[in-house]
Amino acid sequence: MELLFIADPLETFKTYKDSTFAMMREAASRGHRLMACEPKDMRWLRGEPVTAFVRDITLTGDPYDWFRAAQQPPNERAQPLRDVGAVLMRKDPPFDSEYFYATHLLGHAEREGARVFNKPAALRDHPEKLAILEFPQFIAPTLVTRDAADVRRFHDEHHDIILKPLDGMGGMGIFRVGPDGLNLGSIVETLNKGGAQTVMVQKYLKEIVHGDKRVLVIGGEPVPFSLARIPQGTEIRGNLAAGGKGVAMPLTEREREIASVLGPTLAARGLLLVGLDVIGDCLTEINVTSPTGFQEITQQAEYDVAKRFIDALEAAL
Repeated sequence: MELLFIADPLETFKTYKDSTFAMMREAASRGHRLMACEPKDMRWLRGEPVTAFVRDITLTGDPYDWFRAAQQPPNERAQPLRDVGAVLMRKDPPFDSEYFYATHLLGHAEREGARVFNKPAALRDHPEKLAILEFPQFIAPTLVTRDAADVRRFHDEHHDIILKPLDGMGGMGIFRVGPDGLNLGSIVETLNKGGAQTVMVQKYLKEIVHGDKRVLVIGGEPVPFSLARIPQGTEIRGNLAAGGKGVAMPLTEREREIASVLGPTLAARGLLLVGLDVIGDCLTEINVTSPTGFQEITQQAEYDVAKRFIDALEAAL
């Protein structure tokens, strides 16, 4: 079967930790043929199917010079998406206008017969910060607003808060404001741009010192180990991109409870792979674009996440 991975440039992959690479390696070990492109390589022309200009790749086993491509830009091969066994949308955030447009092209390819994972409409319908609003029973006190006065009232009530942009990734743009309210006004102005942009505000969860847990859900069922991203030093963010330490841990009962409610619901909407972020007992984000953590969990817990994912993909097809 041919698998097309729509992702960031292959040359930027850090293969020792990249989850998309882990998927590719497992798929190749089963004899599946691999193709890759970036979102910018997709096109539609009236009278033709949605097409991507792809590279046919093979894996070398070298962690640095890790792939060989039959084609090099600008001479990639034109591939109608409807003729591929599966299309895996693995482009990292941010979920900007170009990502949004890419999901519409993928949605049209679906209407032509393509099989796309995660489902393009579901990607659009589940913005990673705001998707938690559907499940208030699992989240901490949370405010979504443009209004600086709203934020101040929320701070007056909860005293220690986290503020973050809705389009951030990797912990980018996250601020903590303690009981003294120091710099709250300046932080709000920075994030909401004078009321032009919406921000999310949440009560600070002291359990972050034990890790921001990534719970992977594949085909509606949780992987039995989470990846706890533990803040280091004076940092409040556990994100690995912000210097957090990743530690694989067995799921807690609360994490299983959250996953048991969200997993089947999200899978039924076409989300084959989801990453739930949990701090303490609270759900903080639902990641649907390109959830990571495969290799860290596999290496530390000896649970092969990529095998589990490719099993689920083959079953879905």
